[in-house]
Amino acid sequence: MRILSGIQPSGALHIGNYFGMMRPAIELQERGEAYYFIANYHSMTSLFDAEERRNNSLDVALDFLACGLDPDRAVFWKQSDVPEVTELTWLLSTITPMGFLNRCHSYKDKTAKLADGDEEKVNHGLFAYPVLMAADILIFDSNIVPVGRDQKQHLEVTRDIAIKFNNLYGETFVVPEPEIRDSVAVVPGTDGNKMSKSYGNTIEIFGPQKPLKKKIMSIQMDSRGVDEAKPDAEENHAIQLLKLMAPATEAQETEDKLRAGGFGYGDLKKTLFEYYWNYFEEARKKRDELANNLDYVSEVLNKGADRAREVATKVLDRAKNAAGLN
Repeated sequence: MRILSGIQPSGALHIGNYFGMMRPAIELQERGEAYYFIANYHSMTSLFDAEERRNNSLDVALDFLACGLDPDRAVFWKQSDVPEVTELTWLLSTITPMGFLNRCHSYKDKTAKLADGDEEKVNHGLFAYPVLMAADILIFDSNIVPVGRDQKQHLEVTRDIAIKFNNLYGETFVVPEPEIRDSVAVVPGTDGNKMSKSYGNTIEIFGPQKPLKKKIMSIQMDSRGVDEAKPDAEENHAIQLLKLMAPATEAQETEDKLRAGGFGYGDLKKTLFEYYWNYFEEARKKRDELANNLDYVSEVLNKGADRAREVATKVLDRAKNAAGLN
């Protein structure tokens, strides 16, 4: 079984990235062949500073390795180091109906937020994002793709593209299956919406202690006082985050105290920060070690790219032969 996933270097990784994609991916490296990449081609639809992209790509590599990605168990590389994926993107583009892409929510959401006259801010890369994503997946004969619920539609497009190509040119691609964990499909941000860099509501995995504590203490709450009971405590955003990082019994005890009254939101946020800070303590130490050994990080990515290309070239040749290009 081959598992594939990617993550964009569009900014500092946050705990939504960790619980939604990184931790499931790290756990899956025990179940089969794990192929994980830094999606720097995808970042080009929204990030236009070249040096920032380079720095972000390095940070993603450091973060992922620090959090437990094992290069002896997983193939790990930068997307741009496997150029075969862009060639396959063209092959797939020629059989992808425009209707598939018009219905994709990432494109629809972006255009819906535009003011009149801002249409040029939506680039072709954003519109065709699902085709590049399909190439990422299909070029490695991926069986399982762990995705957040917000990416499920794009994986359905990948499946549709693979089936359409197979029907047209003969059996060529493995049709992948999604793996979604409902318990961590959406991680709330500081404002209660889905945690996302575009919303400005993130809590980073790594960074200085004081600014991160300030972010957690800024989590939005309602106006109920300390002594008031909160019968809907399970819906509290800080409680939802706490359940991701605290032992189940301790998270439940905190939720029960909030529900009963006499336990204020300030104390809740302090409790959350302590569990959050302790949860990533070992990863912080590992990241510091990696940051002082960048040659090792480069070696991991280079070896990963070589291994990834061995598979990608074979699948691309298979697709070109099927389509009459070879």
